[in-house]
Amino acid sequence: MKFTRLLFLLFLLPTSCVHAQETTDWQQLLSTILTIDDAEAEDWQENFELWEDLSQHPIDLNSATREDLERISFLTDKQIEDILSYVYQYGPMRSLGELAMIESIDMNMRRLLQCFVCIDEQAKSQRLRLSDIAKYGKHDLTLSAQIPFYERQGDKNGYLGYPYRHSFRYKFNYGNKLKIGLTGSQDAGEPFFAGRNSKGYDFYSFYASLADMGRLKKIIVGRYRASFGMGLVMNSDLAFGKLMTLSSLGRRRNAIHEHSSRSEANYMQGIAATVEAIRNTTISAFASYRYIDATLTPDDNNSIRTILTSGYHRTESEMRRHNNAKESIAGMNITYMNNGWQLGATAIYNSFSMPLKPDTRQRYRQWNAAGKDFWNIGIDYGYRNYMFSFQGETATGSEGAIATVNRLTVEPTSHVSLVALQRFYSYKYVALHARSFSENGKVQNESGLYAGAEWRPLKGLNISGYADFAYFAWPRFQADRESNAYDAILQTTYQRKHWTLFARYSIKNREKNNEQKTGLTNDLTQRIRFSATFRNNIFSIRSQFDGAANKYKESGKGWMWSEHFAWQALRKIRLSVSAAYFKTDNFASRLYCYEPGLLYQMSFPAFYGKGFHLSTHIKADISRNLMIIGKLTVTDYLDRDHISSGLERIDKSSKTDLYLQLNWRF
Repeated sequence: MKFTRLLFLLFLLPTSCVHAQETTDWQQLLSTILTIDDAEAEDWQENFELWEDLSQHPIDLNSATREDLERISFLTDKQIEDILSYVYQYGPMRSLGELAMIESIDMNMRRLLQCFVCIDEQAKSQRLRLSDIAKYGKHDLTLSAQIPFYERQGDKNGYLGYPYRHSFRYKFNYGNKLKIGLTGSQDAGEPFFAGRNSKGYDFYSFYASLADMGRLKKIIVGRYRASFGMGLVMNSDLAFGKLMTLSSLGRRRNAIHEHSSRSEANYMQGIAATVEAIRNTTISAFASYRYIDATLTPDDNNSIRTILTSGYHRTESEMRRHNNAKESIAGMNITYMNNGWQLGATAIYNSFSMPLKPDTRQRYRQWNAAGKDFWNIGIDYGYRNYMFSFQGETATGSEGAIATVNRLTVEPTSHVSLVALQRFYSYKYVALHARSFSENGKVQNESGLYAGAEWRPLKGLNISGYADFAYFAWPRFQADRESNAYDAILQTTYQRKHWTLFARYSIKNREKNNEQKTGLTNDLTQRIRFSATFRNNIFSIRSQFDGAANKYKESGKGWMWSEHFAWQALRKIRLSVSAAYFKTDNFASRLYCYEPGLLYQMSFPAFYGKGFHLSTHIKADISRNLMIIGKLTVTDYLDRDHISSGLERIDKSSKTDLYLQLNWRF
């Protein structure tokens, strides 16, 4: 531990004293609409990478179309319409400060929006000429590595590779017209240029896309994602949490986009295109063929027991499951939009190289996808005007079951927003690539009602909250009969000059099996958060208190105090330091907090037990085109002599990680 503390202090030394302008931290701002369920969800890393990419390649407001602004997922329909109307009525913006003239965009939203948009006075119409592509195209190369200062059991015996995690990400952009990308990633413990990874990285992702070519809106070759309607048939894109649904008022968009993430799940591989067939009507078609990881049935190895999405290939058993099955996908969407009305249809067909055969000995798995071929079709519909919008989708599939979700939003004034959402997903409904609003994590076995409101009574003051009730007609994991759940959140943010005050209370209850498994009992968790942030052009400091209390088979509570400090130095160096003390009774009362991370990597660590966490983060702009980021984290537990279990077990009470990243633009 002495060595890690010395290393931590040495890591702080490069920061000498001085002043520079403030750098807005969009990740910290985004944390106000992020809950612990979001931070721990697998697809939130994918969401985070999309936002990071947008922050690195912001949208020019003066040339932005509705489709461009819809990429910013937390904007509402009204805010998008107001931005477009402002530019149309008053001409090109001269600075982002003009966003203050748009009444529907308050101070907090304006600060967040400024991280993803820009004003490019030099912007010109782009033509696809080789000379212009070579001259004006922009290259972006990012190299990342994680170095642990500890040894896990698997590093001694079990893992096939070394303990370091590393990746690269290359992108070429010619405006929004042409994009090319290649990503390679390696998880700790996976072999590199060895064994079955003879080609180097464990995972590669490639794409090339063209956009805005007359009637051809977009075409992608390689790996991509797609989302249509409300996600009941096809959505490998964003999956909104409940606070994000409130912030964006549940807005969704039809889109295909490149898969540049290191995530090895929820993407397709092949070709996808969107064309404007006739005025106001677009047609999207996609085809995919890819290998997938799967656990095969132990009796014959000729059927799939479970589809795996973790992407880990560290051990012999994980390597045997690598690319041992294949999936084919074909689908189409047609959408008509005119004068606020929208009508669309989506169809998809899935086929596997061997049939899915889930283990149905447990009742909650009885209606898991089974068979070799699947299809789904859905109709989506909607209407929007300046004050309210309605959107919904109803779908069916191979099993003949129904799923439907419908959303209504009303904005009676610029200070009040209301949203209501109803969903019904039959327990027999199966859609392998569906992701939509849900409590259960998938579009199956759930019905419920969600209502939320946001009120901005004063300049700088925002009060918001929601309540959601869900009913599960069929048994689910840890509930052997029909059950229900509810949760609610109330939060407020007040910003004045350099100060931001934030408070949140949440309550969540799920019915689960009691200890004897003879009936159901409540699993009730309550959480609170208070924070105060001071920010000026030189530094920012945030103090935050988190608390949690859980009551299920046993009661548990916990609290955490954290301090976050950020400081601009020498104009080209930004230092951030985070420190936290946490004390919780069990995992159910765990707590999390935001801390700065590397580009394209979400950093919202969760803690339970008793201990300290320290983190220091340095970002240095070596030149206009070269940036280096370093981050060192130390977590020291006071209530245990080892961390984790199995192959991930560390035989000491502390762990230290060093993260390094280089970003070169040329």
